[in-house]
Amino acid sequence: MSTRRSLVFSFLDRYAGLVISIISSMVIARMLSPAEIGVYSVTIVLLMFVATVRDMGAGTYLIQEKNLTTDRIRAVWAVQLGLGVGLALVVLLASYPVALFYKEPRMRDIMLVIAVNYVVNPFGSLTYAWLMREMRFESLALMRFLSSLCGAIVSIWLAWLGFGPISLALGSLMAAVANALLAIYFRPASFPWLPGVREIKTVLSFGSKLMSGSIFGVLAANAPELLIGKLQSLTAAGFYSRSSGLVQMFNRMVVDAVSSVCLPWFSKQAREQGEFSGPFIKATAYITALGWTFCVGVICLAQPVIRVLYGSQWDQSVDMTRLLAVATAFGVPASLCNIAFLSSGAVSIIARLTIFNACQTIFFVALGASQGFTQLGLSIIVAAAISSIFSLRQVVKHIGIPLKQLLASFANSALVALLAGMGPLAALWAYGPYPEVIFMPLCVGIVTGALGFVVGVFWVKHPLQEELTPLWLKLKSRFT
Repeated sequence: MSTRRSLVFSFLDRYAGLVISIISSMVIARMLSPAEIGVYSVTIVLLMFVATVRDMGAGTYLIQEKNLTTDRIRAVWAVQLGLGVGLALVVLLASYPVALFYKEPRMRDIMLVIAVNYVVNPFGSLTYAWLMREMRFESLALMRFLSSLCGAIVSIWLAWLGFGPISLALGSLMAAVANALLAIYFRPASFPWLPGVREIKTVLSFGSKLMSGSIFGVLAANAPELLIGKLQSLTAAGFYSRSSGLVQMFNRMVVDAVSSVCLPWFSKQAREQGEFSGPFIKATAYITALGWTFCVGVICLAQPVIRVLYGSQWDQSVDMTRLLAVATAFGVPASLCNIAFLSSGAVSIIARLTIFNACQTIFFVALGASQGFTQLGLSIIVAAAISSIFSLRQVVKHIGIPLKQLLASFANSALVALLAGMGPLAALWAYGPYPEVIFMPLCVGIVTGALGFVVGVFWVKHPLQEELTPLWLKLKSRFT
C-alpha cells in the first residue's frame, strides 16, 4: 500500500474512532458525575504503568525487524502471551492495596475487570503488529472501528443502567474481546500458534531498551492525575481528565494517525535509502500546521466546546483546558522524535531522552500540583517546552535532520496557524472567554478558522497543499 493511501486509511480510522469516542463521552459525561469519572481515571492512570510493559516492545520489534523468521514470530508471541497473563496476576494482587490507599472500594472492582483485559489483549497484539508492518491500514481501521464501537455501546448501556464507573472498564473489556476475535480472522495462516523461546533473548533485548524509557514516559504523562487524586481530590482529577481528554483529541486525530504510518515508512526509508530526513520534515510540517491550528482553536473556544461535549457541570475544566492547549502547542513540534529514533534503531537514545524529559516533567508537575489546580497547568507548560526543545536538539544531532529546513517548516506552519487562528480569536474577542451563548462562537470560530487554514496552506505553499489540491480538483470535477 502506498504511503498516501496508508495515511488516508489511518486518518479515516482515527476519525471514525474519534467520532465514537466523542459521542460516547458526551453521553457518559451526562450519566456519570465528575467524582465517578475521577475514580475510573485515576485507576486507569495507575494501570498505565502496567500497560507500558504489557508486550515489552515485542510488537514494535516485529514491525521494524529486517529479517523476520518463524522463530522470531514465535518469540514475539511468547513474550506477549506470557506478559499478558503475568500482568493480569499483578493487577489482581494489587487491586485491594490500591483501593485501600485511595479509600475507594470501586477501584478494586475496576482493576479486576482490567486484569481480564490483559489476558485477552495478546490475542490481538501479534496480528496488529504484523498488519502495521505490512501497512495494511484498511484491515487495522476495520479492527479498531468495530472494537471501539462495541466498547462504546457496552459502556453507555451499563452507565445508563446505573453501574457507575465500572461500566467504562467493562466497555474496555468488550472492546478487547472484539479486537481479539477480529485479529484471529486477519491472522496469517502461516503464523504459528505455539509460542517459542529460541529467539526470545533477541526480542527481550530490544524491548528492554525501549521499555526502560517508556516507564518513565508513562509516569510523567500520568503524574498530574495521580498527584491531583491524592493531593487534592478525585473530583479535581475528574476535571483534569476531561481537560486532558479534550486536548488529547489532537493526538488521536493527527499524531496517532501519522505516527502509525511514519514508523513503517521511516523504517523502510532507513533500510532502503539509509536516511529519512525528507519524510520526517514533511510529516512534522503536517503535524505542526494542524496541531498549532487546533491549539489556537481550543484556547479561544474552550468554554463552548466543553459545554457542547460534556455539559455545564464540567465548566471548572475550562481554564485547565486552555493551559493544556498551550502546553500541547509547545510539544507538537517534537511529536515524531521518538518515531525517528525508533526507525533508525537508536533505541538507547529514546531511553535516555525519555528519562530526562520524564524527570524534569515530574519535578515541575509535583511542584505545581502542590500549589493548586492552575499552578499545575502552568508547570505542565514549562515542562512541555523543555521536553520539546531537548527532543528536537537530539533529533538534529543524532539523526542528521537539517536544522534550517526544520525551522523553515516550523515558520510555514506557524503562518498557517496564525491565519487559521484569526477567526477563533475574533470569536473570543466578540463573545468573551466564558460566553453564555454556545453555538454562535463555535460557528464563527470553526468556519472562519477552516477558511483561514486553507488560505494559509496555499498562500505559504505549505506541504499540505499537495494533499488539498487533489481533493479540490476532485470536488470541482464533481460539481462542474
